[in-house]
Amino acid sequence: MQKKYLKLLGLHMLIGVVIYLSRALGNFYFYGIVFYFLIRIISAKQQLKSFEIIKSCAYIVGAEVILRMTNSGPFYEASKYLVILFSVLGLFYNGFNKKATSYLLYLLLLIPGIYVSLYLLDLGTNIRKAIAFNLSGPITLGIAALFCFGLKVTKKQLEMIVNYMLFPLVSTLIYVIMYNPNVASVSTGTGSNFAASGGFGPNQMATMLGLGFFLMTVRFFYFSKTKLLRYLDLAFVLLFAFRAIVTFSRGGVFTAIIMIVAFIFLLYRTMDKTNKNKMLLSVVVFLIIGVVTWGISASQTNGMIEKRYANQNAMGQEKSDVTTGRGDLFLAEFDEFIDSPFLGVGVGRVKELRFQSTGIHAASHNEMSRIIAEHGLLGVLGFSILLVVPLFLRLGNRSNVLFFSFYLFWLLTINHSAMRIVAPAFIYALSLLHIIDDKPGLHRQQIK
Repeated sequence: MQKKYLKLLGLHMLIGVVIYLSRALGNFYFYGIVFYFLIRIISAKQQLKSFEIIKSCAYIVGAEVILRMTNSGPFYEASKYLVILFSVLGLFYNGFNKKATSYLLYLLLLIPGIYVSLYLLDLGTNIRKAIAFNLSGPITLGIAALFCFGLKVTKKQLEMIVNYMLFPLVSTLIYVIMYNPNVASVSTGTGSNFAASGGFGPNQMATMLGLGFFLMTVRFFYFSKTKLLRYLDLAFVLLFAFRAIVTFSRGGVFTAIIMIVAFIFLLYRTMDKTNKNKMLLSVVVFLIIGVVTWGISASQTNGMIEKRYANQNAMGQEKSDVTTGRGDLFLAEFDEFIDSPFLGVGVGRVKELRFQSTGIHAASHNEMSRIIAEHGLLGVLGFSILLVVPLFLRLGNRSNVLFFSFYLFWLLTINHSAMRIVAPAFIYALSLLHIIDDKPGLHRQQIK
């Protein structure tokens, strides 16, 4: 297992180098992974098909940003549609748990908003694109949740799922490092830094590098058993955390830290006294790495990162809005809900209405305010389903030490980055898995 992991890790470091040297190879990478995973799914034994599908989706989630930043694949949102495709295959092979019907209701609640937008969107608006852009994420979440709800995976299978999401994130990390190896040369202000983000959107990049930071932390505390692997994990923890911090986009970093705290807390509670003492030592080492990482970040950004997290500009003056405009967007969307509380203003119309009133083209950064503004009370009900169902599921099965981390990743990410990337949708679905120790197969929980 260790040798295979190291080989795949090395391969994906090489993939990051190769794609940086020739972005055109990103298309070969995209179609290669689609073909590979389809073959794996189709050829897998019936009892392992669901596991192969989860691994496939996890890999697509990890690869999304490097595919986007190299313009790979047929279109920008291809990753979301692949996760939908793989999840639908899973439903075709195994059906879905009857207890997951609340997610069917959630999907149905999205439909009226489409009809509202068909009547109200301006003629100059690309209606298909507006609807697809705003609903591809929510639909991905609903279908992935239907597929994952009630699936049982072993701890070993969970490790493989984590690894498959992590490998392409390592490729992304290597690409970003090669794109800008000298952070100090581009750290001249406190705004989000595109150059330090591989030339891509800092918000999405910080989210995914923060996810890599978290997943490597999980490996260090939970999965890695040898000193070599744990030292390697710590090295990547430092690299992921450092590159996430220097994007100057705070949301992904804060989310990762909260996920890590939730994970360590749950893991600690499951341990006996001897293992708790060992874990406390690991936590001390981890905190030292964290302090070192912050020190390196402050040094490499000429102190600008400290001002960024203190909500100051480059001159050291405090900024008036810690949310960098997101609070205003949230309030504007809430006002739209108050004006159209029943069916909402229609899918995709929040951006249009904002332009009409302010002259500013700005997409929503908050999925909660977007769904209630565009879907009205039906959106409130739909979001309530997403919020509550995993918590009730948790009451009946407390074996998943990653539950709150996955759940919080979804909740926090959609509040600073909406659902621009597929990660929050699928990782939410992972919170619905049941983790078991004894049975090697992967199947649905029996309904009693």
